[in-house]
Amino acid sequence: MQLSEILCIFSQFNLLFTHKSNKLFIFTLLFRKSIEMNKRISIIISLLLLVCSLFAQTQKVKNQPYGDYKLYHFGITIGMNFQDMLLTNSGLTNENGETWYATIPDYSPGFTVGLIADMYLNPFMNLRFTPSLSFGEKSFEFVEPDLNESFISSVRSNYLMAPLDLKFRSMRLNNYRPYALAGVYAAIDLGRKLDEPILLKPMNYGLTVGLGCDFYLPIIKIVPEIRFCFGLNDILEKNRTDLTDPSMNKYPNALTKGVSRMIMITFNFE
Repeated sequence: MQLSEILCIFSQFNLLFTHKSNKLFIFTLLFRKSIEMNKRISIIISLLLLVCSLFAQTQKVKNQPYGDYKLYHFGITIGMNFQDMLLTNSGLTNENGETWYATIPDYSPGFTVGLIADMYLNPFMNLRFTPSLSFGEKSFEFVEPDLNESFISSVRSNYLMAPLDLKFRSMRLNNYRPYALAGVYAAIDLGRKLDEPILLKPMNYGLTVGLGCDFYLPIIKIVPEIRFCFGLNDILEKNRTDLTDPSMNKYPNALTKGVSRMIMITFNFE
């Protein structure tokens, strides 16, 4: 193959990737040129160019190509939460011969809203602080199996949460980028009510893990995320001097420990 022929093929290769004209037409010209040269190698080159062209067409224009490299960026988060507790029953029998057991039979969806502060550490890791308010409710069902009696008490918890997480990001694929996160959180319950059968301590802390995916739009990122919060401390109040009805003590006495659990499903706008 002559140098002039090679230059001819590569000039048409450039048209195949950059020119706005019909790529199939240009490829046809390449193929005819190959036949005229009557060289097997030129046919192989033409086929390779077609494959490369098809691959190039699958690549999309990246929105915000340098957005992940900002030292700081901010956003908001909004979504829903499901509050739960891991309960330990005492099995205590009271003076009336009753033994009560407690469960949380189902989840009631709550509402979460918050802010996002993100600091770039390296191409695959960010530090995130996401203070939020989570409004929710937990329903405790107490059962006395021998008497076949039950009692339900609902507890509203409005948590001011302060999670600090490390965000571990994968490679970016066109305009989306999956990630995982892990960290710690502290929370204050702003919705406590006294003189209720169940009272929770105001402070709560624990671990968080989660998964999400960054979707890059031209001017903003939309990020669906699921986060699991695992409390570490016992948040059940046991010394219930606030109860005006002494008969209600049988319900908090039925429990020895309560540890919080929460699932948060949110959309972040960054």
